[in-house]
Amino acid sequence: MERPLKSILNEHGLILKKAYGQNFLTDTVLLDQIVENAGVTDNDVVLEIGCGAGALTKALAKKAKKVVGYEIDQRLKPVLKETLADFSNVEIVFGDIMKQNLSDVENKLGGQYIMVANLPYYITTPIIMQFIENAKNIKAMVIMVQEEVAYRLAAKESTSDYGAITVAINLRGSAEVIMRVPREKFTPAPNVDSAVVKIIFEKDKFKDVNLTAVRDVVRCGFSSRRKMLVNNLMNTYKISRTDAENALNNSGLKTTVRGENLTAEDYVLLSKNLPRKGDKK
Repeated sequence: MERPLKSILNEHGLILKKAYGQNFLTDTVLLDQIVENAGVTDNDVVLEIGCGAGALTKALAKKAKKVVGYEIDQRLKPVLKETLADFSNVEIVFGDIMKQNLSDVENKLGGQYIMVANLPYYITTPIIMQFIENAKNIKAMVIMVQEEVAYRLAAKESTSDYGAITVAINLRGSAEVIMRVPREKFTPAPNVDSAVVKIIFEKDKFKDVNLTAVRDVVRCGFSSRRKMLVNNLMNTYKISRTDAENALNNSGLKTTVRGENLTAEDYVLLSKNLPRKGDKK
């Protein structure tokens, strides 16, 4: 019979740290649902960020070929040693994932992989952006995040939740909210509810496109959200109103649009139509 999480933590004298966003999910039914929704099979290598006490790690290990977990809190070593004692297909790396070289992380994973994680709120956006912009071999991300963030990640254009991070995701794939997790399911309970988002990566979604240039335009589009995009383009790229309006028109866009009105496809086309340094006037 498995021991309750509180009992294990108390035995090791552990007090959870707010600084690490330590809110542990122990509901085995919910954990199994997350793994099922992630589509993890015995052919998959899984990356987990923030292993905590190992509840999700254990659920993943039951299904995956291998689980590589990163955990920042060294105090959890004895806890994870106990909770994962029955699994030989788990490797835990103690360290800050944000200080790891992503190429080294992907080399350790050895090929394509799925990320499944209950992300600490304080690193949610940096983690997502790091993998969205730089990961080479990721197939999917199934991540539990603050509920309001979840809807932002999967938002549609021209809505208040839609932002630069939404477009960044759509440049690599697509996102959907797949389940809601009430705050009462966590130990200790946070002040907000959570939700699970599934991001599917599409290989070469925008082939032969300079995504760095596109991301620059996206940042420009949301730099002053209330302003019309034509004004943001003029200020960011130091171009005339005529050049900015021509770029929009040539992209099939109205000159009155705002950044929040554009899809990822619109941003790709606009990046191609913007005048570059050295272009003839």
